[in-house]
Amino acid sequence: MAAAYTELFLEQGTDFNTSITLDDVYGDPYDLTGVTAKSQIKKSYYSANETAHFDITIYDPLSGVITMDISAANTSNIAAGRYVYDVVIKDSSNKVTRVLEGVVNVIPQVTVF
Repeated sequence: MAAAYTELFLEQGTDFNTSITLDDVYGDPYDLTGVTAKSQIKKSYYSANETAHFDITIYDPLSGVITMDISAANTSNIAAGRYVYDVVIKDSSNKVTRVLEGVVNVIPQVTVF
């Protein structure tokens, strides 16, 4: 399965939360029962270290729904600009699959709360 592509927009200093439904190649919900998920944000594909990461929750395993969260405290620490990210899952047999990838655009903060 090729990873889905989604472009995201984060605003510095704000909480970010989104739900995404993953489908398999046949358009059926991707069964996420028994899997763990991880996501990193990096300045480029070749960066050694992550800039930040999304907290991934498998919200509805049978429907393929995940949530991606990052707190205001964390978005405040990301410099404005363009980044890349992906979401990978690992099943009970330790098979690792990239299910989502894309670009994260970080919009500069004006008002500090």
